[in-house]
Amino acid sequence: MKMNKQEKSWVLYDVANSAFVLILTATIPIFFGSLIKAEGVEGVINNPLVKLFFAKNAQAAMIGGVDSQAFAALQTGLFGLSTSVSVFVTALTAPILGSIADIKGMKKKLFSIFLLIGLIGVLFLGVTTKWTAFLFLIIISRIGFSGANVFYDSMLVDVSDDENMDYVSSAGYAFGYIGSIIPFIVGIYLILALPFGLEITRATQISFLITAVWWALLSLPLLKNVKQTHYSDQTLIDKKNVFKGLAITLNKIKADKRIFYFIIAYFCYIDGVYTIISMATTYGAEVGIGDNQMIIALLVTQIVAFPFAILSGRLAMKYHSLNLIRFYIVMYIGIAFLGFIMQYAWQFWLLAIAVGMAQGGIQSLSRSYFGQIIPKNESNEFFGFFDIFGKFADFFGPLILAFSAASFGHSKYGILLLNVLFIIGFILVGKVLALEKDL
Repeated sequence: MKMNKQEKSWVLYDVANSAFVLILTATIPIFFGSLIKAEGVEGVINNPLVKLFFAKNAQAAMIGGVDSQAFAALQTGLFGLSTSVSVFVTALTAPILGSIADIKGMKKKLFSIFLLIGLIGVLFLGVTTKWTAFLFLIIISRIGFSGANVFYDSMLVDVSDDENMDYVSSAGYAFGYIGSIIPFIVGIYLILALPFGLEITRATQISFLITAVWWALLSLPLLKNVKQTHYSDQTLIDKKNVFKGLAITLNKIKADKRIFYFIIAYFCYIDGVYTIISMATTYGAEVGIGDNQMIIALLVTQIVAFPFAILSGRLAMKYHSLNLIRFYIVMYIGIAFLGFIMQYAWQFWLLAIAVGMAQGGIQSLSRSYFGQIIPKNESNEFFGFFDIFGKFADFFGPLILAFSAASFGHSKYGILLLNVLFIIGFILVGKVLALEKDL
């Protein structure tokens, strides 16, 4: 299927920002862990943040030392906390900003602001060596990335129609997976080969800078070619209408049972999906998987995800996208169970392949199905609520792992609990499918 210029430019941004997702999953948590180890047990556990949220873990880490399970769990908890804080901020602001972005000419302006925030965050990740500052910059980077995605996702209705939306959305994820490995491989080469006399810390920081440049350059076609074709006639002067519009949109979501049930279902199942993606490396380290094995396995995930994301778009032409989403949820139930029992490197590899097969399909079809059932001229406001449910899920999932790490000294029980959310999501998607049949 051929795509027009706007569709191609929109897809290319997925290639741009997916490079950040990849380092957020792989090298950022590994580098973060190295900064924590360099600080030492005593320096970390005396930090006010650690004392406030991870007192139990801190005591166990003091006894076991820097190489203990308790110290690894503490690292997982801190990284999970950074994820929760960033998505909490984004989720709170997304509906309001989404309402403003539906005003003519505002969508791209707000997208550009958050893109700049994300790029600045990643650039500074490439210069700091203090774990507390690094943690703060992860939060800033994620706020920029997630905020920009609210407006990017809603641009799908501007560049494509309902008939092609599944395919275009799937192509975005697919080419994002395969394209993002280019700057990642360059960065990994610098880290492993250490050319030009580089030290590993400097090589890792340069890899972050390469990602920032990649993200910026590949965002230019979207900024140039994508136009906001669906918008409301509201003006910025009508500030009260922004909040009134939020209430109206919320009532519309409640009134349309398809949208209501789907957005609740999405909250449940995407919680597990995002948690597994964002916490894979830190959790792998906790169960003893080596850094090099994890990085290679994550590359395999990206490569596997490319054809399977494309396949999901093509399958959506034959089968209802909701049936496909339910199939992917079942796959994730198995993935979460595998994560719970995981002890060996080969299991991590199997998990990486399974995630690659499922993640592109479930994300892209969720985005395109929602785009098909909402009013197009209010797309950003609806996607704002879509994002708040998705981001609160991304807040809740890592928080489950952080709670598990803090309470039990291990995150695997949190992984198993994700299956409760997957099952609820599966049931609710079934209700949406039943409503579709009645239309």
